[in-house]
Amino acid sequence: MIPTAESLQGKPVPSVTFKARPDDQWQDITTDQLFKDKTVVVFALPGAFTPTCSSTHLPGYNELAGVFRENGVDDIVCISVNDAFVMNEWKAGQEADNVTLIPDGNGDFSEGMGLLVDKRELGFGKRSWRYSMLVKDGIIDKMFIEPEKEGDPFEVSDADTMLAYINPEAQKPQPVVMFSKPGCPHCARAKAVLRDNQVAFTDISQDKTINTSVLMAVSGQMTWPQVFIGGKLIGNADAVEAHFART
Repeated sequence: MIPTAESLQGKPVPSVTFKARPDDQWQDITTDQLFKDKTVVVFALPGAFTPTCSSTHLPGYNELAGVFRENGVDDIVCISVNDAFVMNEWKAGQEADNVTLIPDGNGDFSEGMGLLVDKRELGFGKRSWRYSMLVKDGIIDKMFIEPEKEGDPFEVSDADTMLAYINPEAQKPQPVVMFSKPGCPHCARAKAVLRDNQVAFTDISQDKTINTSVLMAVSGQMTWPQVFIGGKLIGNADAVEAHFART
């Protein structure tokens, strides 16, 4: 049975050591390192690379990371019962540079939360239930636990709900979309500018369907990259650099 949010609020997070591989080197990361003397937003999910987790849950927190930090959050942590290799590959594929992905490979943290559930009917084994929480100096301040129902409910643990709890008046950033080309050095430069400014963006890379004709149709330009912020065309890498130099 899934515990209630109220039963967990005010309690310390479980004391666990995670087996992680930052920079492709094994490293033990303790809950003290993650939470002591910090305000941390945590969201947990059933698995890396799964549909809702990849399309909405992780991207939502990654995109709003800058706003969370403006409102007193020191770090955003994603926890899943996956091994370190899987979590690293997922983070790279999602370009989730604004979120700390933590592998709860043995499920120790999820079990300590009382939120380790059996998903053998899907071939998953034991996984974390989906939830989010605000942790202050290792103590759970607020919990949002998905309702116990069939399927994979995703109703309350999203980034928007957490941000609304922390600051209902917080202003969300405008969506940023980049049309890029593999191997393009100017595209790499524009991406670096966005990341240096902690701007989450959607990268639409050239392929058989996104070609120069499509780029011309949406931007009026034929050179890569082309960046849009809030639906407005900013332009190429030089224009992106100039835009953030002014802000």
